[in-house]
Amino acid sequence: MRLRNLTLAAAFGVALLAAGVLPAHASFAGSTPRTAPASAQEGSVSAADLLAKVKSCSQISNGKYKTDDETSATVPVCGKNGAVFWKADMDIDCDGQRTTNCNADRDPWYQDDTAFHQSDGKPLKAESLPYVVVPSSSSIWKYSGAGIKGGGVVAVVYDNKVEYAVVGDTGPTKIIGEASYATAKALGIDPDPATGGVDSGVTYILFKNSKASPIESHSAAVSLGDQLAKQFLAAN
Repeated sequence: MRLRNLTLAAAFGVALLAAGVLPAHASFAGSTPRTAPASAQEGSVSAADLLAKVKSCSQISNGKYKTDDETSATVPVCGKNGAVFWKADMDIDCDGQRTTNCNADRDPWYQDDTAFHQSDGKPLKAESLPYVVVPSSSSIWKYSGAGIKGGGVVAVVYDNKVEYAVVGDTGPTKIIGEASYATAKALGIDPDPATGGVDSGVTYILFKNSKASPIESHSAAVSLGDQLAKQFLAAN
């Protein structure tokens, strides 16, 4: 995640996913990485059922986050049994390996690395792997202290769709609400790193102590995610 301000936005035109009884540490070593998400409604748990469990917020962060550099801090991190969640916008992260749509020519804030790496040590591919950005640890909130880790499974809900992603990158300490090019595209959000994204309406549900393995296998995230989502519904 890059720190984006309104000046840059004007200059560049920026407008600026899992559930059941499987142990959260389960891995899918034999899974074959999928090059792109095949559907915006993944798994068997509906968006409506997930959203019904996150109507109220029990705030676990010490403060609230901004969605962009110049906005007010209005977004808390909330706690539930087995998960944390927040409701925010979606900015587009195109960091990681250079691809056709994620590179320095297409993205003014492009960085060729991600906080978490593939099993071969290379950065993630934002264009093909659905992943979510979490705020770097700060006095507001430390994601690792809540059982969130790189490769952790996330259910991203938008416009009555569910997309499973992994925790793939970290961002500024005071800003929240960003996901990879692939996540946005699967949910029908404009994935353009310079002009895409959506201003509100995105719910991010991060399942505690979960990890898709390998991190670059989207099918592993979907399989584990669907089971964890069912478990989440049963526990809340």
